[in-house]
Amino acid sequence: MRIRLIAVGRRMPKWVTTAYDDYAQRLPRECRLELVEIAPGDRKSGDTARAIAAEDERMLKAIGRDDHVIALAVDGKPWQTKTLAEDLRGWLGDGRDRCLLVGGPDGLGPASLAAAHTRRALSALTLPHPLVRVILAEQLFRAHSILIGHPYHRA
Repeated sequence: MRIRLIAVGRRMPKWVTTAYDDYAQRLPRECRLELVEIAPGDRKSGDTARAIAAEDERMLKAIGRDDHVIALAVDGKPWQTKTLAEDLRGWLGDGRDRCLLVGGPDGLGPASLAAAHTRRALSALTLPHPLVRVILAEQLFRAHSILIGHPYHRA
Protein backbone atom coordinates (compact mmCIF):
# COMPACT_ATOMS: atom_id res chain seq x y z
CA MET A 1 0.00 0.00 0.00
CA ARG A 2 1.12 3.48 -0.79
CA ILE A 3 0.07 6.70 0.92
CA ARG A 4 0.40 9.74 -1.28
CA LEU A 5 0.34 13.14 0.34
CA ILE A 6 -0.92 15.43 -2.40
CA ALA A 7 -0.23 18.96 -1.22
CA VAL A 8 -0.46 22.41 -2.76
CA GLY A 9 2.83 24.26 -2.61
CA ARG A 10 6.39 24.01 -3.81
CA ARG A 11 9.74 25.26 -2.59
CA MET A 12 9.10 24.65 1.08
CA PRO A 13 11.53 25.96 3.69
CA LYS A 14 14.42 23.60 4.37
CA TRP A 15 13.13 22.72 7.86
CA VAL A 16 9.84 21.48 6.35
CA THR A 17 11.59 19.30 3.77
CA THR A 18 14.06 17.95 6.34
CA ALA A 19 11.40 17.09 8.93
CA TYR A 20 9.00 15.59 6.38
CA ASP A 21 11.75 13.46 4.80
CA ASP A 22 12.93 12.24 8.20
CA TYR A 23 9.53 10.83 9.16
CA ALA A 24 8.62 9.60 5.68
CA GLN A 25 11.85 7.60 5.49
CA ARG A 26 11.11 5.92 8.83
CA LEU A 27 7.95 4.32 7.48
CA PRO A 28 8.34 0.76 6.17
CA ARG A 29 7.81 -0.23 2.55
CA GLU A 30 4.34 -1.66 3.21
CA CYS A 31 3.04 1.83 4.03
CA ARG A 32 5.42 4.12 2.22
CA LEU A 33 4.63 7.80 2.14
CA GLU A 34 5.12 9.74 -1.08
CA LEU A 35 4.82 13.49 -1.50
CA VAL A 36 3.18 14.91 -4.62
CA GLU A 37 3.53 18.67 -4.77
CA ILE A 38 0.91 20.62 -6.67
CA ALA A 39 1.77 24.03 -8.08
CA PRO A 40 -0.24 26.75 -6.36
CA GLY A 41 -2.73 28.75 -8.39
CA ASP A 42 -1.87 32.31 -9.39
CA ARG A 43 -3.17 34.62 -6.68
CA LYS A 44 -1.40 37.75 -7.95
CA SER A 45 -4.40 38.71 -10.07
CA GLY A 46 -6.60 38.74 -6.98
CA ASP A 47 -8.86 36.04 -8.42
CA THR A 48 -8.77 33.51 -5.59
CA ALA A 49 -11.57 31.42 -7.09
CA ARG A 50 -9.58 30.92 -10.30
CA ALA A 51 -6.47 29.98 -8.28
CA ILE A 52 -8.39 27.40 -6.27
CA ALA A 53 -9.96 25.99 -9.47
CA ALA A 54 -6.49 25.57 -10.99
CA GLU A 55 -5.28 23.79 -7.84
CA ASP A 56 -8.38 21.57 -7.91
CA GLU A 57 -7.68 20.57 -11.50
CA ARG A 58 -4.04 19.68 -10.76
CA MET A 59 -4.99 17.81 -7.61
CA LEU A 60 -7.61 15.69 -9.35
CA LYS A 61 -5.07 14.70 -12.02
CA ALA A 62 -2.71 13.46 -9.29
CA ILE A 63 -5.28 11.12 -7.74
CA GLY A 64 -5.11 7.52 -8.94
CA ARG A 65 -8.26 5.95 -10.39
CA ASP A 66 -8.65 3.39 -7.58
CA ASP A 67 -7.23 5.48 -4.73
CA HIS A 68 -9.15 6.06 -1.55
CA VAL A 69 -9.13 9.84 -1.10
CA ILE A 70 -9.03 11.60 2.27
CA ALA A 71 -9.39 15.38 2.31
CA LEU A 72 -7.78 17.26 5.17
CA ALA A 73 -10.28 19.96 6.02
CA VAL A 74 -11.15 21.94 9.11
CA ASP A 75 -14.75 20.68 8.89
CA GLY A 76 -13.63 17.04 8.76
CA LYS A 77 -14.05 14.41 11.43
CA PRO A 78 -11.35 14.91 14.09
CA TRP A 79 -8.41 12.56 13.78
CA GLN A 80 -6.76 11.40 16.95
CA THR A 81 -3.54 9.42 17.02
CA LYS A 82 -5.24 6.19 18.13
CA THR A 83 -7.92 6.65 15.46
CA LEU A 84 -5.27 7.15 12.80
CA ALA A 85 -3.53 3.97 13.99
CA GLU A 86 -6.81 2.05 13.66
CA ASP A 87 -7.36 3.54 10.21
CA LEU A 88 -3.81 2.61 9.19
CA ARG A 89 -4.41 -0.97 10.32
CA GLY A 90 -7.45 -1.11 8.03
CA TRP A 91 -5.55 0.47 5.15
CA LEU A 92 -2.77 -2.08 5.48
CA GLY A 93 -5.38 -4.83 5.56
CA ASP A 94 -7.10 -3.85 2.34
CA GLY A 95 -3.93 -2.77 0.51
CA ARG A 96 -5.70 0.02 -1.39
CA ASP A 97 -3.61 3.14 -2.02
CA ARG A 98 -4.57 6.25 -0.09
CA CYS A 99 -4.35 9.92 -1.08
CA LEU A 100 -4.27 12.59 1.59
CA LEU A 101 -5.21 15.97 0.13
CA VAL A 102 -3.79 19.16 1.63
CA GLY A 103 -4.91 22.48 0.21
CA GLY A 104 -3.06 25.72 -0.15
CA PRO A 105 -3.55 29.00 1.72
CA ASP A 106 -7.28 29.01 0.94
CA GLY A 107 -7.86 25.32 1.62
CA LEU A 108 -9.14 22.68 -0.76
CA GLY A 109 -11.42 23.55 -3.63
CA PRO A 110 -14.91 22.13 -4.13
CA ALA A 111 -13.84 19.56 -6.73
CA SER A 112 -11.15 18.12 -4.44
CA LEU A 113 -13.59 17.98 -1.53
CA ALA A 114 -16.18 16.27 -3.74
CA ALA A 115 -13.61 13.67 -4.87
CA ALA A 116 -12.85 12.72 -1.27
CA HIS A 117 -14.32 9.58 0.23
CA THR A 118 -13.64 10.96 3.72
CA ARG A 119 -12.88 14.30 5.35
CA ARG A 120 -10.57 14.45 8.34
CA ALA A 121 -9.32 17.30 10.51
CA LEU A 122 -5.89 17.29 12.15
CA SER A 123 -6.87 20.05 14.54
CA ALA A 124 -9.48 22.67 15.24
CA LEU A 125 -6.62 25.13 14.80
CA THR A 126 -5.81 26.60 11.42
CA LEU A 127 -2.40 25.17 10.56
CA PRO A 128 0.00 26.50 7.92
CA HIS A 129 -0.05 24.07 5.00
CA PRO A 130 3.73 23.45 5.08
CA LEU A 131 3.48 22.38 8.72
CA VAL A 132 0.64 19.98 7.89
CA ARG A 133 3.08 17.92 5.79
CA VAL A 134 5.36 17.46 8.77
CA ILE A 135 2.51 16.69 11.17
CA LEU A 136 1.00 14.09 8.82
CA ALA A 137 4.34 12.35 8.26
CA GLU A 138 5.06 12.26 12.00
CA GLN A 139 1.57 11.06 12.88
CA LEU A 140 1.69 8.30 10.27
CA PHE A 141 5.01 7.16 11.70
CA ARG A 142 3.56 7.33 15.21
CA ALA A 143 0.46 5.36 14.13
CA HIS A 144 2.66 2.68 12.59
CA SER A 145 4.79 2.53 15.74
CA ILE A 146 1.61 1.88 17.75
CA LEU A 147 0.66 -0.97 15.43
CA ILE A 148 4.01 -2.71 15.77
CA GLY A 149 4.39 -2.04 19.51
CA HIS A 150 7.39 0.26 19.07
CA PRO A 151 8.02 2.46 22.13
CA TYR A 152 8.04 5.73 20.11
CA HIS A 153 4.45 6.43 21.15
CA ARG A 154 3.85 6.89 24.84
CA ALA A 155 0.14 7.24 25.62
